[in-house]
Amino acid sequence: MARVKLLNVISGWAFFLGVILAIVFGVFRFPGSAWMIALMAIGLLVGLVNVVGKETMPFLLSGAVLILASGLGRNGLESVAVVENIFNALLAIFVPATVIVAIKNVFVMAKKR
Repeated sequence: MARVKLLNVISGWAFFLGVILAIVFGVFRFPGSAWMIALMAIGLLVGLVNVVGKETMPFLLSGAVLILASGLGRNGLESVAVVENIFNALLAIFVPATVIVAIKNVFVMAKKR
């Protein structure tokens, strides 16, 4: 049980760090796909470990809104490079996390039937 709590704390901090890194990467425009892969790995970790139980539906709703807003904001504000970069970095975190949580939720719903 203590191991699960420790993993939740680590993934919670990874999520927070990922959002901070997304903003920093967006502002300073770090080149290369390695940074985006790192952000995607953080998103996968968050989706696999951090979101469970009652948190699932609020996370899916918030994640979907954030993905839509970031995607549309990125396209609408492409003339402001910093904002576009921040949205791209946020998408790198939230798309994998939201997809993983959605898949986990589908399996939970299928298991209940």
